[in-house]
Amino acid sequence: MPTYIILSNYTQKGIENIKESPNRLDTTKSFFREMGAELKAFYLVQGRYDVVVVAEAPNDETISKLSLAISSLGNVRTETMRAYTETEFRNLVTNLP
Repeated sequence: MPTYIILSNYTQKGIENIKESPNRLDTTKSFFREMGAELKAFYLVQGRYDVVVVAEAPNDETISKLSLAISSLGNVRTETMRAYTETEFRNLVTNLP
């Protein structure tokens, strides 16, 4: 499955209810599984973003739906990027014209 990096920032609502964040994470993991995806890693980080997630999903449409659904709850804003593994990178570069 393709790999995705999701960068998130807490909204005012999300930070005001930060103590609920672990429960929201558990719900998010379940939602990923229901959609045939997997939240592989979760990191609370310092710097420009508050959270970094590494996930796998069957396709771009699925990860887009997940990102939109999560953001629509109002606790975080997300930025999602497709990530290529080393093997995928090597295949891409090898097959360049």
